[in-house]
Amino acid sequence: MQHIISFLINNKYFLLFLFLEIIAVSITIQSHSYHRSKFINSSNFITGSIYNNFNSVNNYLNLKTQNKQLQEENTKLKNLLSSTTIKSKQNSRIDSLTYNNKYSYISARIINNNYTKTNNRLTINRGLNDGVTTELGVVSSKGIIGITTNVSSNYAVVMPIINESSRINVKLLNNNHYGTLKWDGENYNTVQIEDLPRQTNIKVGDTIITGGKSTIFPEGILVGKIKDFKINNNNNYKIVNVELFNDMSSIYYINVITNEDNLEIKKLENE
Repeated sequence: MQHIISFLINNKYFLLFLFLEIIAVSITIQSHSYHRSKFINSSNFITGSIYNNFNSVNNYLNLKTQNKQLQEENTKLKNLLSSTTIKSKQNSRIDSLTYNNKYSYISARIINNNYTKTNNRLTINRGLNDGVTTELGVVSSKGIIGITTNVSSNYAVVMPIINESSRINVKLLNNNHYGTLKWDGENYNTVQIEDLPRQTNIKVGDTIITGGKSTIFPEGILVGKIKDFKINNNNNYKIVNVELFNDMSSIYYINVITNEDNLEIKKLENE
């Protein structure tokens, strides 16, 4: 308290001047409309800038929560689309039938990501307790990621498509020619297609999607686009490079795809 009193006594003339200056400015602003409008505009600008900067910082700090909410909403929408009503008009009669998609989706987050090795693995924060088992497809909003290989109670390991052991059935979007997606271990954003028929007409920029010839991935999930290709002496496709839509070094929120008919199909095939 003594320091405050000493400060006021030592600076009494400056404080008096500052007080009178504030009063003079206030009277000027109140009595002149021009000065008042300028003051209001300036204060609004300063206040708006402060609020805008504060809001930007707040939004940045809440990005994790917002992304999680968006992922959960996307998962709900995908599950909603798994049961839809299709109306078809045949012989001047409208038949309504319900098409129950056999696939459903579980939202998850990648907690460990390897992409610089030849035997890459991902770890996600979902496991048996969440309905995740082995041999389930994993995708993001941009396309295919990989397949679950090992599962514990709360976590699962995923073999991504940038693993030399990965083999995925794919096809071209604009025709029904199929091939096998694999990885040569070089660029983590470029994979290859083999077994394309000789008569397949392809060009740079063609979109590649999943073929649907397995119980893991439904048909039509985005993979990437043809980057370049080479043809050997027998007029067969030697190398077809595909640039992935996903940046495999920067993936975070994903969905695990479950197939309701998976066990029935496997049991039938084993018999």
